[in-house]
Amino acid sequence: MKRIFSYLLILYFVVAFNTSYAQELNCQVLVDASQLSGAANQAIFAALKGQVNEFINNYRFTNDKFEQNEKIDCQVNIVVSQDLGSGLYQGTLELDSERPIFQAGYRSPLLDFDDKSFTFTYIQGQPFDFNLQGFSSTLTSVLAYYAYVMLALDYDSYSLLGGTDLWKKAQIVVQNAQSASPAELIGWQSSDNSFRNRYVYIDNMLSPMFQPLRESMYTYHRKGMDIMYDKPEDGRTAIMQALDNLNEVAKNRPGSYNMQIFFEAKNREIVNIFKNATPEEKTKVLGILAGIDAANTTIYSQITSQ
Repeated sequence: MKRIFSYLLILYFVVAFNTSYAQELNCQVLVDASQLSGAANQAIFAALKGQVNEFINNYRFTNDKFEQNEKIDCQVNIVVSQDLGSGLYQGTLELDSERPIFQAGYRSPLLDFDDKSFTFTYIQGQPFDFNLQGFSSTLTSVLAYYAYVMLALDYDSYSLLGGTDLWKKAQIVVQNAQSASPAELIGWQSSDNSFRNRYVYIDNMLSPMFQPLRESMYTYHRKGMDIMYDKPEDGRTAIMQALDNLNEVAKNRPGSYNMQIFFEAKNREIVNIFKNATPEEKTKVLGILAGIDAANTTIYSQITSQ
């Protein structure tokens, strides 16, 4: 009886520990290699999907406690377009993440982005090693980098500048990735792809010049979206304040990569929020948006459409 009791006690602590310190992401993984022909390729990428799924849904990126229902919902879709030989592939990494809105049964997009600078090596069965203190492979570095980005965006949306440590970890991943082979360095260096790359995105996020963007993430979600269910007028006011706060970033860095990524995720949500606003609010928010995201003017015109 004592032995059974001891076993149950150990089992309780194991389960309690694993529950309290669950991994952070609830990620759906897809791998699309339809542009490549051959049964062998399909077997390789089926294995890749399994390993990516295992890595991103089981590696713990923080020491924080996450209950199962607190995990961050996200999607990672690897689209492989070219086989460059010797296990080297080129493609696109499509990423989405979202957070729940208080009492609303709605999930607000935080990231909706395609990384087109994605070249990686994969040999079927290779171990998926990752260590923040060094470089193991481009593939695990890219996955870890975006895991930290999704976590940082989520943390910034719940507390003011709450994702700072996670942005810094993503920056360490970028620094370590400078050790990648020349064929896999694309996307990791400051001048790659007209300054629209992983290096620049993180460097900007940790720059004081872009702090208003991170502050707006908090105001937009915690003070705006999270009260929309009970107080839609107050919520819209806070969201408009968050958007207005982006004028400083737009003035100092017009058309910046970080602002593009923010509005890639948010433009349609903003339309839906302000379609039910007063005429005065619509006029005001359209004026703000014209100054901070003129590229999406056609989308925002739907705010006043019937």
